[in-house]
Amino acid sequence: MGRFVRVAAATTLVNNAGVCVEVEGKRIALFRSGDEIFAIDDACTHRGGPLSEGDLVGEVVTCPWHGATFDLRTGETQGGPAPSEVDRYAVRITGDDVEVEI
Repeated sequence: MGRFVRVAAATTLVNNAGVCVEVEGKRIALFRSGDEIFAIDDACTHRGGPLSEGDLVGEVVTCPWHGATFDLRTGETQGGPAPSEVDRYAVRITGDDVEVEI
């Protein structure tokens, strides 16, 4: 079982947008979609594009480099050219702190 690490303040996350945080050498993309916050690997499995810079519609992010799409809830690819899913991370909110399990 992992441990939770503070990565951001919830009030700084913009709805329908991503931000990249680095936690112990891992680049993690955080997204706010309505009242939910999601965390996945920041690198697309196709060519490493920065998913935190992708377009977010609902709970699906599109890689800005080649258009692969990923479900933020599961990390699963929703459309090519990505060959595999990205890791997702459990998120919890403690006060205003966003914490990710690593």
